[in-house]
Amino acid sequence: MSRSLSIVVALAAAAAVAVGNFLVGAEPHACMPCLAWLVGAPFGLALLLIGVLPGRAAEGASPSPVAPTPPAPRDTTALRLLASLQEEGRLVDFLQEELGAYSDDQVGAAVRGIHEGCRKALRAAVALERVLPGGEDEPVTVEAGFDPVAVRLTGNVTGAPPFRGVLRHGGWRAGAVTLPARGGHDDRVIAPAEVELS
Repeated sequence: MSRSLSIVVALAAAAAVAVGNFLVGAEPHACMPCLAWLVGAPFGLALLLIGVLPGRAAEGASPSPVAPTPPAPRDTTALRLLASLQEEGRLVDFLQEELGAYSDDQVGAAVRGIHEGCRKALRAAVALERVLPGGEDEPVTVEAGFDPVAVRLTGNVTGAPPFRGVLRHGGWRAGAVTLPARGGHDDRVIAPAEVELS
């Protein structure tokens, strides 16, 4: 599997976990900041794990209004996907925002728009398919020769396949990945600064 596809799969998996967390945590009396954390944290963790987050600034560097340009990363697929999620759903803005100052209703209203935009961006970039067919909480049999990377067994795992259990999550697998190059753009710029002139 190429690094590009691995990065997309990591972010797609984060999206799946975030959606699952949203569905589990979206109860009538749910804590909205908690729900925002459950939805946003998988993306932050995925980005941290794949090394997209910038490193710490060198100590003793003099402050400058414009940061020096680091060398371009060799593989910018994750950055292009992140830029798409920002452009359509303002995901980076949401994850960088301190939510403590907002009411649960405000956070809840924001999550709906972010979800719609990010869903649109993800569907345009990655053709997702279920790893296992069937609905959650339905009986499922895992036959011998299954891929342990694609199917995670939990609970009382003993003996040899076939294993019989209950499907808790159907999993996601990336099919086609369509991330057009951002011609003429520095892929490290996830969202440009905007300056309104008067």
